Amino acid sequence: MEPSTSHVFHRHLRQTYPVAVAGDGPYLIDRDGRRYLDGSGGAAVSCLGHGHPAIVAAVREQVAKLEYAHTSFMTSEPAEALADDLVAHAPAGLSHVYFVSGGSEGVEAALKMAVQYHAERGRPQKNRIVARWQSYHGNTLGALSAGGNRWRRAQFSSLLLDISHIGECYEYRGRREGESVQAYGQRVADELEAEIQRLGADSVAAFIAEPVVGATMGAVPAVPGYLKRIREICDRHDVLLILDEVMCGMGRTGTLHACEQDGVAPDLEIVAKGLGGGYQPIGAVLVHGRVVDAIRAGSGFFQHGHTYLGHPVACAAALAVQREIRPLLPQVRAQGERLQALLQQRLGSHPNVGDLRGRGLFRGIELVADRATKAPLPPAQQTHARIKAAAMARGLLCYPAGGTLDGAQGDHVLLAPPFTATMSHLEELVDKLGAAIDDVLPRG
Repeated sequence: MEPSTSHVFHRHLRQTYPVAVAGDGPYLIDRDGRRYLDGSGGAAVSCLGHGHPAIVAAVREQVAKLEYAHTSFMTSEPAEALADDLVAHAPAGLSHVYFVSGGSEGVEAALKMAVQYHAERGRPQKNRIVARWQSYHGNTLGALSAGGNRWRRAQFSSLLLDISHIGECYEYRGRREGESVQAYGQRVADELEAEIQRLGADSVAAFIAEPVVGATMGAVPAVPGYLKRIREICDRHDVLLILDEVMCGMGRTGTLHACEQDGVAPDLEIVAKGLGGGYQPIGAVLVHGRVVDAIRAGSGFFQHGHTYLGHPVACAAALAVQREIRPLLPQVRAQGERLQALLQQRLGSHPNVGDLRGRGLFRGIELVADRATKAPLPPAQQTHARIKAAAMARGLLCYPAGGTLDGAQGDHVLLAPPFTATMSHLEELVDKLGAAIDDVLPRG
């Protein structure tokens, strides 16, 4: 299909896209019958692959019973059941669920909820948000304001909110020679303390971060102790901790919530992508009981809403997805280690592979010009885009991106295969990705 023949406003208007017509487990199939191994689950969405019979059945059953009910009039059985299920398996203190249609909506809701929480307690001056550079929180204006990717922000800077940013937790590039991992984590976490002091503790409502940074950095986990220190700082200054687990949550890192591995529970947690597994658009904000109690005791009304909030079909699909993924968590951990080993074997000695990282089935490969100096590849070379094209030509979908360091410099590849991936699927993924990287960056 030539771009000129399509009336779809595609992401890239000079690009021709294959037309997807079917899915088969970890594969997508285009109109010409070509199969592509979905090595990134789209954007870390398709956690159960395509065409899962239990999820398809749940969607069919619900759409035949009730397809829509506006939440200003009624709730629905699927929404109530999904909320019960999510709370039953949530980090400590999270007692309620606010449903949305995706990650960006979830971030918008969480930011507003944090500000309203303080206002309901008689502290309306606590309305500032602190976030991190190189984070990604979505593309709506509030979410984009919280995000820390300078390239994504630049064109729309005049529209963005005044949100403060501190440095990212990026061990590969940030830890100093001779500095322990623990000391590094404490040092970068203490940037939050300094920023709260600069702004004034009585003005800061919340801090938002991804436990494992996905799209903009390529599966960069917080180092041990970092989030615990962040939690301590937030508690000391009456600042809500918002964790964005849109990409890294719902089992992707080997536990249902990524923050479980850091021993931290947030005040607000945003989930999406793996919540519905791609079968329906859905996201959610998991809310601490004290936030709910403050709003209930105050106005009793959260001043926010969307048309498709708590959509019955989306909630039914998500409930079926959650019931399927929880038994797979041990497999995610085991297959994640196998994937890491395969990547190390295939790419560990490649002169342009600087770092292999991640948790569970959420893995990143950082590409460099020089392994010793960690110098990035020239941005003009568009290495990430060329690897994406080379991988697709070989029948692999992966998630490369540029601007890993600062929004302009750096290249990485993000991998997020389905939780159901077999060893043969992982071997195929690594074989095709390795070949694509060799195509673009031949070994000397």
